[in-house]
Amino acid sequence: MIKEMIHGLREMLIFLFLAVFSKATGAKAYSRGVMIQEGAAYCLSWRLAVEANNVRAWRTVPSQCLRYVETYMLGGQYERDLDLIVGQILSYVNGIAPSGDGMDAWILDVDDTCISNVLYYRGKRYGCDPYDPAGFRAWALKGGCPAIPAVLELFSYLVQSGFKVFLVTGRDQETLGQVTLDNLHYEGFVGYKRLILRTAEFKGQSAVAYKSEIRRQIEEEGYRIWGNVGDQWSDLQGECLGNRTFKLPNPMYFVP
Repeated sequence: MIKEMIHGLREMLIFLFLAVFSKATGAKAYSRGVMIQEGAAYCLSWRLAVEANNVRAWRTVPSQCLRYVETYMLGGQYERDLDLIVGQILSYVNGIAPSGDGMDAWILDVDDTCISNVLYYRGKRYGCDPYDPAGFRAWALKGGCPAIPAVLELFSYLVQSGFKVFLVTGRDQETLGQVTLDNLHYEGFVGYKRLILRTAEFKGQSAVAYKSEIRRQIEEEGYRIWGNVGDQWSDLQGECLGNRTFKLPNPMYFVP
């Protein structure tokens, strides 16, 4: 009798111990999972606010979002987002009836619109490190920026459809003009109307002011700008924006 009571008490103690241990470890795992989930949720909200231009003039990606941005850029979602946006652009293009006079135009930005700098920004922790002008210049001088496939497809379609495509970039013409032209041609961007880089005349101007003036000059030549595509809001703000603008995703840096 006593032996049975001791055995029962022992089983009860073991059961209570396992229950307490299980609860403790479960709570720990749950807390860790919640922390990870909340961190990813914050970074998702941050990226949404950035893309919507509700967060402006930010200098670096929040350090806690490094892995999130890396996963976004390399894990497939970035490409899926690009494909969706380019699909919308193509639907819009197919609704346009070109005049046939050769004056129907589109404007495309270059960096992280036509060609990608993800390999460079991988070394800059996907934007968690401050912008490094000298480092980016050294990277651009290598002329190794790969084409962004969805935008190359769009570019080719625009050219084949009879639109005049202007590639407008904030890159410095004196130091990066030839290497940028060669890089674009090597990656398949052939047949555009003009590649326009920043000259000494526009040195020190914001991207909004510089690109507004370039678009104004294009319109003064008689071109009708049907669309304007860029990865920065500064590509799509200001004057002479054209009939429609299309923002491509870029959570790695902000250009004022």
